[in-house]
Amino acid sequence: MDAVNTLRTNDAPPLKASRVRSSRRVADKMLIVGSTLATLIGIVVLGSILLMLIVEGVKGFSPLLFTEPTPGPGSEGGGIANAILGSLVLTLIGIVIATPVGVMAGTYLAEYGRHSKLADVIRFLNDILLSAPSILIGLFVYTLMVRPMGTYSGWAGGVALAIIATPVIVRTTEDMLRLVPSTLREAGAALGAPPSVVIKSITWRGASAGIVTGIILALARIAGETAPLLFTALNNNSWFSPNLMGGIPNLPVMIYQFALSPYSNWQQLAWAGALLITATILALSIVARFVIKSERAR
Repeated sequence: MDAVNTLRTNDAPPLKASRVRSSRRVADKMLIVGSTLATLIGIVVLGSILLMLIVEGVKGFSPLLFTEPTPGPGSEGGGIANAILGSLVLTLIGIVIATPVGVMAGTYLAEYGRHSKLADVIRFLNDILLSAPSILIGLFVYTLMVRPMGTYSGWAGGVALAIIATPVIVRTTEDMLRLVPSTLREAGAALGAPPSVVIKSITWRGASAGIVTGIILALARIAGETAPLLFTALNNNSWFSPNLMGGIPNLPVMIYQFALSPYSNWQQLAWAGALLITATILALSIVARFVIKSERAR
């Protein structure tokens, strides 16, 4: 009887599980090949863009690039010193305005609001601002500041950049504060400390590296914005006034205008400016990653 059962078992058709496994193996290999191919295409495209930027941008690098203002139409020589200084001023204004607003708003969402309806509304609006086209923000600030003032200004450009940077800081601050263990807050409350002291002395300190990372990422986000500055700060081929009224030279708009010009000197300066601003954003991103690594190591 046992021999008969053994023969029946041996004569039984193979299970369909092997077929399923083989099809899954094929699908898995196809997915790996497709993912690898897409990654290689992305690396080749991005690498070629970066290589072209380095090759063309290095040609325009010279000591005059950092000491001379942008030249006039058809003239030779010159640099982008005024555009570099203008970009630094505009970015500084934007990040100085956005940092306290973003950190305080993120703190409210993580510590006070949490699951309240107001917090949900703020998160929803913050997500809209994160994905909003920057040109719309430029038009908004143009209507809000440039038209009433009657002129372009660095203040309007800084406000436009601040509006772009704020949602990045808000989101990062909230996420970093939520990672702080609740037991630390409870320990502070058990010692009789009010919520404000607990936030300032415990949660902010515990999430300080992450908050700084969010600020750096926001700084890198606004460093290369062009569209909002076209409607707020515009540009200038000379040094700007200390009161920041009138057109303010800046690298993004300078690159945009010079790259479309028919003058070879301007085009070369545009390549050099593009390489400089790309290197700056890359450096800021690397710094942010190092800060994140140090935070995780802790």
